[in-house]
Amino acid sequence: MRVIGGTAGSIPLVTPAGRNTRPTTDRIKETLFNMLSPYIQGCRFLDLFSGSGAIGIEALSRGAASAVFVDSGREAVRCIEANLAKTHLQENARVMKAEVSSAVRQLGRDGRKFDVIFMDPPYGHQLEKKAMQAIAESGCAQDDVLIIIEADLNTDFSYLGGLGYTIDKIKKYKTNQHVFVRKVLE
Repeated sequence: MRVIGGTAGSIPLVTPAGRNTRPTTDRIKETLFNMLSPYIQGCRFLDLFSGSGAIGIEALSRGAASAVFVDSGREAVRCIEANLAKTHLQENARVMKAEVSSAVRQLGRDGRKFDVIFMDPPYGHQLEKKAMQAIAESGCAQDDVLIIIEADLNTDFSYLGGLGYTIDKIKKYKTNQHVFVRKVLE
């Protein structure tokens, strides 16, 4: 696994040991960032369930103004910090070792607002729903926020409307999907 583009392009990244992390493949990451390219330059990026930090690091490498990485795993946090140091992108990054919903609420209390939010929670536990509830309640998302949820193909997103969000588009792969979510503006 490596950084695909930008200032840190081609730098290899480390991933947490074990089966708790599913690194996004380089091919899927490239497809994702081709879709995100109009939104990245100068954005404030939030990477939830960060794992190795590869997605937020890719955003920083491609010109995001800042990125916050959130993961509850000690090994994941160590990998994120090592990858940020390796890519020399730590200056505009913050790493939080915390449960995602708690971290999102804390970021909201701190007055932090994000333009792009990416999450890749463990599949099959409805953690994306819990995270979306925290985002909706915390006020940490800009009105024109773009939220990308990586999920398995069977994940139910019918709850989004009740939280004030709608699905903008879906990109399906063989075993998972990226669901692009926007706020419903009145």
